[in-house]
Amino acid sequence: MNIRQLSAHENPPMELLLLADPSQKIVEEYLQRSRCFVAETRDQLVGVHVLLPTRPQTIEIVNIAVDEKYQGSGIGKYLLQHAIETSQAMGYGTIEIGTGNSSIGQLALYQKCGFRIVGVDLNFFLRHYEGDIIENGIRCTDMIRLSQDI
Repeated sequence: MNIRQLSAHENPPMELLLLADPSQKIVEEYLQRSRCFVAETRDQLVGVHVLLPTRPQTIEIVNIAVDEKYQGSGIGKYLLQHAIETSQAMGYGTIEIGTGNSSIGQLALYQKCGFRIVGVDLNFFLRHYEGDIIENGIRCTDMIRLSQDI
């Protein structure tokens, strides 16, 4: 598998990005200020992650997604490690990520990869997204914030 930064002339893989963030408007807004990386295997796009500098020495993974037919095969962990290593190589000292309170699998993965829960943004998804987001039979309302020193 190869992970590379999306070039300026390439369209972002919106279908994949919308798997992790259901608001195209929000995705388009942060893509303007971010670096988008795509994972490919045998010329097929299988995953994506997006890095956004937020504060001095701090960068956030604002989107990470794996094509549904490749989920559960380790690509998400590989993308997460790539995001951490890339951020470290870029000189950042802290990497952050947020996910919904209903994203049980993601919460487990992020913690297995060294992230620690640092806060909860109550009602985040109710304030920023239209309509209910249901995942794992749970209504997604709060953003769980995680962080790691790198």
